[in-house]
Amino acid sequence: MMKKHLAIFKGTAGEAILLGKKTMESRISKSKSVPFGAISAGDLVYIKPSGKDIIGQFRVKKVIFFDGLEQSDLEDFKKRYNRELNVDESYWEKKKNCRYGTIIFIGNSSRFITSPIKIKKSDLRGWVALV
Repeated sequence: MMKKHLAIFKGTAGEAILLGKKTMESRISKSKSVPFGAISAGDLVYIKPSGKDIIGQFRVKKVIFFDGLEQSDLEDFKKRYNRELNVDESYWEKKKNCRYGTIIFIGNSSRFITSPIKIKKSDLRGWVALV
């Protein structure tokens, strides 16, 4: 069954998805936090820039989960996917001690003229699995 998710994006990452410049999303963390284990191909992800309304959505094409990441794995991700992830060097520096990873291949995306839904969110979570 298809699930819906709310993903919070810093800076211009949400725009980059809608413009086709970012074709993959990664969520890499020190603990198992969503979307790890909670997202599947076919799911719908709402794109929400931090502090703003939802600006669009994308369909998940494929997902890969990593449990027990090591520094060499992160270096491999960087070599293989840096262009598709559209992230800078500081991103990788912040992730160097992380052990869990979710790589999301972005399918069709669409921009909203006005946000079709309002989700009240006041915490710091970067990802929310919606019912």
